[in-house]
Amino acid sequence: MIKEAIILAGGFGTRLKGVIKDLPKSLAPVIDRPFLEYQLNYLNNWGIQRVILAVGYKNELIREYFGNIYKSIKLDYSLEDIPLGTGGALKKALSFAGTDNVLVMNGDTYFDVDLQSLYDFLHIKECSLGVTLRYVDDVGRYGTVEIDEKNRITGFTEKGQKQGPGYINGGVYLFDKRFFIGFNLPQKFSLEKEFLEKYCHKERIYGLCSNGYFLDIGIPEDYKKAQNEFKGFIR
Repeated sequence: MIKEAIILAGGFGTRLKGVIKDLPKSLAPVIDRPFLEYQLNYLNNWGIQRVILAVGYKNELIREYFGNIYKSIKLDYSLEDIPLGTGGALKKALSFAGTDNVLVMNGDTYFDVDLQSLYDFLHIKECSLGVTLRYVDDVGRYGTVEIDEKNRITGFTEKGQKQGPGYINGGVYLFDKRFFIGFNLPQKFSLEKEFLEKYCHKERIYGLCSNGYFLDIGIPEDYKKAQNEFKGFIR
């Protein structure tokens, strides 16, 4: 089973500036608790033992709030002195990982994925990277992920290029660390555009479709939605 996770929590929260003021996005308050706390509760419930927080902007606020342990989870920090992009942040954080199978989550997304199913899926498909997919009524804001009949990812479409129902990238991944660090990757790059889009045609990257609860708080409208919908997540 999965024991380690990385949360990409270095975002500036630019689109939320008007509602969360001068906080890193992971500390955006949702019913008086930081958004990151809900993600850590989810991981704790799945028995994750260690989380590496890839942090950058105002990281001292995150470190001061959470420290080095949360419930049953040991917390470590991968610090970005300069913005590295999602790919660069992941590359640096993976260097601290002690296991080969590492869960990776976007710091602004809550996706209630069955992690045992994700782990099993990766082994059944005999692949080194699994991407969680969510079916939504309108993909316009997110962009789409194309899969074949065996759930192998065959392509990505930029947000705004398509409308209507389809699958989107849910922002939760399971990586074989050895697979990712085997590429000659730059210090700064986008995981989505410069890795997933580039290599999905060449590598065995599969998408696990999940209908679990999904919310991306990256825009004010959905951040506001979280204030009501997360009431059931308070423990």
